[in-house]
Formats: sequence, structure tokens, C-alpha cells
Amino acid sequence: MVKARVVVTLKDGVLDPQGQATQRALHALGYGEVAEVRIGKVIELNLDTDDRQWAAARLKEMCDRLLANPVIESYRIERVEG
Repeated sequence: MVKARVVVTLKDGVLDPQGQATQRALHALGYGEVAEVRIGKVIELNLDTDDRQWAAARLKEMCDRLLANPVIESYRIERVEG
């Protein structure tokens, strides 16, 4: 079993309205030191294989085709131990 985590974030320069709304809310709650908020997503997957090289290729394919929008988002794939 290969366990992986995909972290997807907006590319630099892409507007993040959800992050901006969160920053305003934090300021309203008294956290004025927050200079910027960017919102992303974390996707955890378990692949039914022991072939790490094959899993890495499949995970990249999944990200490019569905899990991330390559026009506006960047992603990184992390292997999770355990």
C-alpha cells in the first residue's frame, strides 16, 4: 500500500477571494498581524500497490488530470509513512 498526500495551492499572482475573506475575518477577530491568507487543499490517497515508482507516476497523472487545475494551481506529492 502506498499512502500519499497531495497539497494543492494557488499559483502566485492568482487571486484568492476565499483567502482574502478569511484574512478580513481574522482581522475582525483581532488578529491584525495576519498579512496574507492563501487557501489550498490537501488530498490523502491510499493506492493499492507496493510499486512506489508506478504510484508516483499515477499520482502525477491524477493531479494533472483531475486533482489540480494546472492553469491556476501548483501541487506537490508527499509520501506518507505508516
